[in-house]
Amino acid sequence: MPFFPPGDDPGSNFPDLLGRIRRHGAGDVHPSSGVDVGASLGVPHATTCVALRYQDGVVIAGDRRATAGNLISHRTMEKVLPADRHSAVAIAGSAGTAMEMVRLFQLQLEHYEKVEGQALSLEGKANQLSAMVRGNLQAAMMGMVVVPIFAGYDLLRATGRLWDFDATGGRYEERHHVATGSGSLHAGTVIKVGFRESMSRSEAIDLAARALWEAADADSATGGPDPLRGIYPVVAWIDIEGYERVPDDELAERFAAVVQEVAER
Repeated sequence: MPFFPPGDDPGSNFPDLLGRIRRHGAGDVHPSSGVDVGASLGVPHATTCVALRYQDGVVIAGDRRATAGNLISHRTMEKVLPADRHSAVAIAGSAGTAMEMVRLFQLQLEHYEKVEGQALSLEGKANQLSAMVRGNLQAAMMGMVVVPIFAGYDLLRATGRLWDFDATGGRYEERHHVATGSGSLHAGTVIKVGFRESMSRSEAIDLAARALWEAADADSATGGPDPLRGIYPVVAWIDIEGYERVPDDELAERFAAVVQEVAER
């Protein structure tokens, strides 16, 4: 539960307690002191991820930066991970908790497929991930919030599908695009303006790259491309053939085009 100093009795009214605690980014902010509990514990937090549909599937992307308060704790974290051949998870929130959740999710999907002889439906995978996020609610109340994006190609419907989640395990299917994390407002706005249902895969990758660029430009917790260190966001697509990651050398060219466009503008 949140930390309370001596003399600040949280009381026995739980709804009132929730009302006194305001959420802010990485963790719980104490109502009287303003101290970010998650940051004070030095817990790395992953930040901005996006996903969008295109005509043959979905593109999912995330930056590589993890922060602990005002410090950059990791520059090369991979927040977009394949769940199985035709689905992927992008994580935002408490990094360690999120990575453990994704590993367990991957294991459960593999176990189901071995036992049943067939893969779980895409809807079933989203339901399973929702239950796992809900199971993390107690840790979320302590600042270890995990808010993933789930995306995949539905072999039964022959189309790409997207879901986002809240900290209580609520899952919500999105028709076109979704963003999560500290830079989601900026990244989501870029995708909302540029999205078209008839987009090709290449156009969708360019739009995701541009969204992460703008998020990194406006949000200090979001990491942009780092040519000096050779670090680029993780961008992948999922279609009927399965999950495939965009190579870094290709991303370097795409981000160079973004830089040129911004410079000319």
